[in-house]
Amino acid sequence: MKWTVEQVIALSPDDKSTKNGKSLANASKWPTLGTNEQAIWGECRGSGKKPYRTQIDLSEPAFLCSCPSRKFPCKHSLALFLLFANQADLFTPTDPPDWVQEWLEKRSQTASRKQTKAKATADPEAQAKRMAQREAKISAGLADLDQWLRDLMRQGLATAQTQPYRFWENAAARMVDAQAPGLARRLRDMAGIPHTGGNWPSRLLAELGKLYLLVQGYQRLAILPEAVQAEVRSQMGWTQKQEELLTNPSSLVLEDTWSVLGKHITTEDNLNVQCVWLWGCTHQRPALILSFGYQNQPLDTSLMPGTAVPATLVFYPGLYPLRALVKERQPSVDLPPPTLSAATLSAAMTHYGEAIATNPWLNHCPLLLAAVIPQLSDQGWRVIDPQGDQLPLRPGFDAWPLLALSGGHPVMLFGEWDGQTLLPLSLWANNRFMPC
Repeated sequence: MKWTVEQVIALSPDDKSTKNGKSLANASKWPTLGTNEQAIWGECRGSGKKPYRTQIDLSEPAFLCSCPSRKFPCKHSLALFLLFANQADLFTPTDPPDWVQEWLEKRSQTASRKQTKAKATADPEAQAKRMAQREAKISAGLADLDQWLRDLMRQGLATAQTQPYRFWENAAARMVDAQAPGLARRLRDMAGIPHTGGNWPSRLLAELGKLYLLVQGYQRLAILPEAVQAEVRSQMGWTQKQEELLTNPSSLVLEDTWSVLGKHITTEDNLNVQCVWLWGCTHQRPALILSFGYQNQPLDTSLMPGTAVPATLVFYPGLYPLRALVKERQPSVDLPPPTLSAATLSAAMTHYGEAIATNPWLNHCPLLLAAVIPQLSDQGWRVIDPQGDQLPLRPGFDAWPLLALSGGHPVMLFGEWDGQTLLPLSLWANNRFMPC
C-alpha cells in the first residue's frame, strides 16, 4: 500500500519527535536504504561512530532502532518512514541484511508462540479457586459501598460539594482493596463533578445511579442473563484472558475489512491506554481495540489510522459489544473511498440513545457523522450539520486545524462521544482521509 505523511505523523509519540523526525527525513543522512515486500530499513548517521540501524515491518507496521531513545517510534523510525512515504524510489529493492532478517524471523517466531499459547487451556481447578477468592473480596467491598451510597443519599447531594477529595479517594481505595478497580475508577471520576458546571447535581445523581445499579446487579449476578453477567463483570474490572476469549465457542467472531478511523491515548496512573477505533466495511459496525503500556513501554502500532485491515475480530462479551481482539489479520491496505454508513447528528443521537438503553454503563460511543462544520461559539467549539443540530466538542481539543481542514464546508467526521462532548479523531476533506 502507499503510505502517506499524515499516517506516519499520526504514529508520532509527541510533537518534538515529529519535528526531529522531519529534520532527519533527508536522504543525505541515510547512506543505506533498502526494502522488500515486507519491510524497509536504513542506516542513519548519528553523533557516534556507528550509524543507527532502523527497520520497519510494513505488514503492521512495527519498529526497531539501535538508538537509545525510549520513545516509540523514535525519531529515526519516523524519519525513515517519512522518507519512504515521500521518496519511495530512494529505497533499493533487495534481500534484507542479516540484522533485518534476524528481527523479522524473531517476530515470526513470537507470533507463532502467541498462537500456540492461545490454544493452550488453563487449569480449571486453579482458575476456579482464584475466582472464588476474588468473589469473596468483591462481595465484602460491595457491602461497604452499598452502605456508603445510602449514607450519601440520606445526607443529601448538597453535602457532596463540601466533601474533600479524600472522601471519594477513601471509597475508591476500598474498591481497589476489594479487587473492583472499575468501581474505583468511577468513584474517582465523580470527585470532580460537584465542582464543575451548574448542572452538577443531575450529573452526579446519574453517575451514582449507574454505580448503585452495578452494585445491585453484581449482588444478583447468578440470576442475570449471560450477556448482562459479562457486562457487569467487565464494569467491575474483571478481565478475560485473550486465550479464553479466542477459544470460547460463544464469542462473536466477525471477518471483514476494517477501516482504521481513529486513535487516541490516555494516561491513568502511569499506565498508557491506547484506543483504536475500527469500522467494518461489510458489517458496517464499529470495533474498539485497546492496548496498554506502563510508563515507557511501547504501545501497539499495527493499526494505523487511514488504512484498512482485512482481519478476523473476536468481540468481548457484553450488552453492547464494542471492544474486540484481532484474531487473524492480513497486511494493511489503502483505505477505500468513504462508503461508510455515516449519519446526521439527529440519527447519531438516536443511535446513541438506543445504545445507552441497551448498556447504561456505556462510557464512549463512536459516531460517524455525514456532514458537519466546526464552529466557535460563546460556549466553545461545536460541530453543526445542515439541519441545524449541533454537538459540543471535548474541552481542551484544539479545533482550529479541524476548521482549516474543512475550509468552513461540511465534512464527514468520525469521533468519540462520551454522553456530553465529542472528541474528533478523523475526517474526510475532498475525499481524503485526515487524522485530527
